[in-house]
Amino acid sequence: MDKRQQELRIVIVDDHQLFREGVKRILEMEEDFKVVGEGADGGEATVLAEEHKPDVLLMDINMPNINGVSAAENVISVSPSTRVIMLSIHDDEGYVYRTLRAGASGYLLKEMGTSDLVDAVRVVASGGAYIHPKVTGKLIEEFRRLSEQEGTAERSFSVDESQAIDPKVIESLTRREREVLQLMAEGKSNRAIGEFLFISEKTVKNHVSSILQKLNVQDRTQAVVISIKNGWVKL
Repeated sequence: MDKRQQELRIVIVDDHQLFREGVKRILEMEEDFKVVGEGADGGEATVLAEEHKPDVLLMDINMPNINGVSAAENVISVSPSTRVIMLSIHDDEGYVYRTLRAGASGYLLKEMGTSDLVDAVRVVASGGAYIHPKVTGKLIEEFRRLSEQEGTAERSFSVDESQAIDPKVIESLTRREREVLQLMAEGKSNRAIGEFLFISEKTVKNHVSSILQKLNVQDRTQAVVISIKNGWVKL
């Protein structure tokens, strides 16, 4: 497979040019990332998605003409293989639900760090979902509330309802992995977990990868949801 075939093709849509250029610079520092298009509003997002069929499209939630939520639906309709990550200044869980219902696979706050941005693109491009750690705690609380009232929230997280979870799975996690899982459920980022446990961010990432593998899930949000449903973490 040649380099061109391995590249992740990315489109960035945001009406603030300086922010857009900053995101582009960060992404293009990765050898396998290629920004193939840029736009400033939701209408352009649809046009760019149809033209380039990118692997990932990063888009601001608040834009002129067509907002990000409506644009996400349009993007997916013209390019079903494109995975959408929403960029936002809002950490309210209501915004996250709106974007997930529209078909987005990721939700990042604009205060994100460089590593969060790169990790999000890679996770989403590989078929997973990525929600900014700061939002996760609020989202999980909403999940619990909806679970109690309607029993339907798990579907909002794209958790496979047919997936059988062996209660003994939690026993396969090491003590450190259980600590990391608990902190993930509290909405802490990898960096914050590392600082709390006095370990490096790289070590945290290794623990998270091991947790996902043992729980047989694609992303940390699914891991947290499953852990809450099974009573493995406390909130």
